[in-house]
Amino acid sequence: MKTIAKAFLAFFVAGILAGCGNNNGTQTQDGLTNIKQKDVLVVGVFSDKPPFGFVNEKGENDGFDVYIARELAKDLLGDSNKVKFELVEAASRVEFLKSGKVDVIMANFTKTPERAEVVDFANAYMKVALGVVSKGGEIKDIADLKGKKLIVNKGTTADFYFTKNHPEIELLKYDQNTEAFLALKDGRGDALAHDNLLVFAWSKENPEFAVGIGKLGDEDVIAPAVKKGDKELLEWLNAEITKLNTNGFMQEAYAKTLAPIYGEDQIDAVLFTK
Repeated sequence: MKTIAKAFLAFFVAGILAGCGNNNGTQTQDGLTNIKQKDVLVVGVFSDKPPFGFVNEKGENDGFDVYIARELAKDLLGDSNKVKFELVEAASRVEFLKSGKVDVIMANFTKTPERAEVVDFANAYMKVALGVVSKGGEIKDIADLKGKKLIVNKGTTADFYFTKNHPEIELLKYDQNTEAFLALKDGRGDALAHDNLLVFAWSKENPEFAVGIGKLGDEDVIAPAVKKGDKELLEWLNAEITKLNTNGFMQEAYAKTLAPIYGEDQIDAVLFTK
């Protein structure tokens, strides 16, 4: 009886430990299995960053990242409608993954070493650098920002870049893209730094502004991200993005969502299509 009791106790304790997992945040439940069980893919996207992620006039999620997310749901669950979109802000993307509110972040997420320490990035699908937009494109060099106010979004690559490399420049930080661009239009700041594709698109819709600095810093990549340690989901996502990069789907997504803004001639500069 004592032997049976000890065996039961050992089994019970092992079960508790297995359920608790590792508290260092690097171990997690198999996200791929969880997605299949609930039969829906939850994806974090922007609501205010056209043409990548936005809510259109019909009240529907739209944009390049959304277009890709629907294809992920189709290939994983057999139906492009089996996707639920959670609206995120730049600074909340990591927390949405860590807390389990989303399975995947597709919110125009630039891969950086700092972020890679807390989330796992899958294979990249876009290339991007920073750009600076100002009224009339008067800001053409970093030196032109001396004594001026630069608008950035909290938690973005622009925020990290200027905080690290140019602490002498005064930054005005906003949570949402709409707030940031409105602050520029209102004259609260002299210029705005963000992903160059975004500022190029915005300046076309607001012709009194122009991109004076079109490429700043190193060229980075944009990639989906999953919760740190979610190996199975990451492996599936890596294979999926590789397939979409090479089978013509990304070109299709570009043509549907980005070409009207940037033109067909920018596709090789933006996508990993070869």
